[in-house]
Amino acid sequence: MTKPLLILIAGPYRSGTDGDPARIARNLERLEQASWPIYERGHVPMIGEWVALPILRVGSTDASGSAAPDGDTPTGDAEADTSAAAPVEGDVMYTTAHRLLQHCDAVLRLEGASHGADQDVRIAEARGIPVYRSIDEIPVLGAAA
Repeated sequence: MTKPLLILIAGPYRSGTDGDPARIARNLERLEQASWPIYERGHVPMIGEWVALPILRVGSTDASGSAAPDGDTPTGDAEADTSAAAPVEGDVMYTTAHRLLQHCDAVLRLEGASHGADQDVRIAEARGIPVYRSIDEIPVLGAAA
């Protein structure tokens, strides 16, 4: 292997937290802890929340009728579009992960119950890309470029 792999780290994010922000933050920290060993092996770690959370922040602001980054409302009209609905968090998370997996070369599935992570594994298996269950299973790239 001469090319670094883009490896999605899949595991619990909201699962088992009862919506508690501190527990969600701990789950994200656990996902992020796996990023360094992947990097050390010469690969590029990716976590779906790194992509989805900014989308949710901006989408929620835009859908509320607040000013979009260009200074206009989300529709570009001078008046707020009150028919726009804020994005549903789960939908954005799952859709983002599905889209992201079209670019990933492998998945690292961390332990813990998670519908979303299980879905990531199913997508990876359908694409025929490796699903690792341990950091130790991930190959080391050459001289860890």
